[in-house]
Amino acid sequence: MGGRITALEVAAKAGVSRSAVSRVFTPGASVSKSTAQKVRKAADALGYRPNVIARSLITGRSRIIGLVVAYLENQFYPEAIERLSKSLQEQGYHLLVFMASNTAEEVDGVIQELLDYQVDGIIAASVGLSNDLTQRCAATGIPVVLFNRSQPDMALSSVTSANFEGGRKLAEFLAAGGHKRIGHIAGWEGASTQIEREAGFVAGLEAHGMALSARKCGNFSLDGAKTAAREMFAVDAPPDAVFVANDHMAFGVMDVLRFELGLRIPEDVSVVGYDDVAIAAWPSYDLTTVRQPANQMVAHTVKMLLDRIEDGETLPKHVALDGPLIIRGSARIP
Repeated sequence: MGGRITALEVAAKAGVSRSAVSRVFTPGASVSKSTAQKVRKAADALGYRPNVIARSLITGRSRIIGLVVAYLENQFYPEAIERLSKSLQEQGYHLLVFMASNTAEEVDGVIQELLDYQVDGIIAASVGLSNDLTQRCAATGIPVVLFNRSQPDMALSSVTSANFEGGRKLAEFLAAGGHKRIGHIAGWEGASTQIEREAGFVAGLEAHGMALSARKCGNFSLDGAKTAAREMFAVDAPPDAVFVANDHMAFGVMDVLRFELGLRIPEDVSVVGYDDVAIAAWPSYDLTTVRQPANQMVAHTVKMLLDRIEDGETLPKHVALDGPLIIRGSARIP
């Protein structure tokens, strides 16, 4: 059995220079269509595959982006990760995915492991970084972009939806629908998304002379949301509307209200969520929610990260994208 086919052998068969072969297999490199066709035809015939690891040692670029995500149960993240992966592949990069809980120790450990992989950049989805690790990433020249999360120190670039404004829109909608007792089932208390959505929701209620009548925490977990719903509605005068901090939890809340407590949605209680994942449009849920503009969020994240990779002097940017209120049948329509 012969050894590994080299780029020199491909060049000889295609009748081109070795550098031409290298350009064909280097994402973003300039090469004519006819040369690319000849090289790829010769490579296929010989069974040649470029050595990505060897090239990374020469160029100093791994063409790998590390992604850290806290959980995939929320349907928003598998969809967003698929879009991130496709968008980065179009730019010649590949995604290396790591799971980490929302504890600072685990997130920091995963990020340090990614640094050992010599990734070109890091996307932190739904997780935050400690100040020490933020400074270490900056010192090593590895750009980091927070996706669907922000941090108070503003040292890292971030892309989110306009969470405060989204929460305010939901409060306006429920108040306009004539609801008097409005509850909130929160996500993880440490998440910027949770903090901003609730702040906007409370501000929207206050603008109508109202306040939360009940509040429970579901920790962005399906089981946590179900437990919160059972507790919230086990009183003499339960809410007549509830804002659940994301769609994933809202589905669990709706199941409890209907199938355990025998309540009608929206006749007895209105339910609204946040994200507008695909399941929200299913007839069984028909959830009124705020849409996170995932396509725009991904596009901004990829551009922001690649700009930082190409120009390490680029200053951190913070983007909050407005998302529309999607009105369906789970809440009383004003």
